Amino acid sequence: MFSSRRGSEEPKVDMTPMVDVVFLLLIFFMISTTFVETPGIDVNLPKSSLEVTEKKPQEIKVFIDARGKIVIDEKQVSLKGLKERLKAMGAKTAETTFVLMADRDVRHGRVVEVMDAAKEAGFVQLAIATEKTSR
Repeated sequence: MFSSRRGSEEPKVDMTPMVDVVFLLLIFFMISTTFVETPGIDVNLPKSSLEVTEKKPQEIKVFIDARGKIVIDEKQVSLKGLKERLKAMGAKTAETTFVLMADRDVRHGRVVEVMDAAKEAGFVQLAIATEKTSR
């Protein structure tokens, strides 16, 4: 006649340890993630001891890797394609800064070709990206 239902409560699952682990993983991945400026190409910028200029709100970044490949907006383009894309910007070129991120091992002639393309498109502000030398 006695029923053994003293422990009739449903078991409860404590979510606190799982939430703690998820937050720790989130923090770990946020800290260990590196934010890379170069989209999918390896660019070793030349070193310079000059001061860093402040970043302009309107800028376009063009990358040139060591083999001379040109990348704009994460897409590889030819020199002719670059000229077409820059000219398509129209009147925005006057207030937009052209940031050239060329590998230190790229041929000088290739850099000059890209700079000429920017000038032909109407860019008046040109910045060449470098890394700060460690002293």
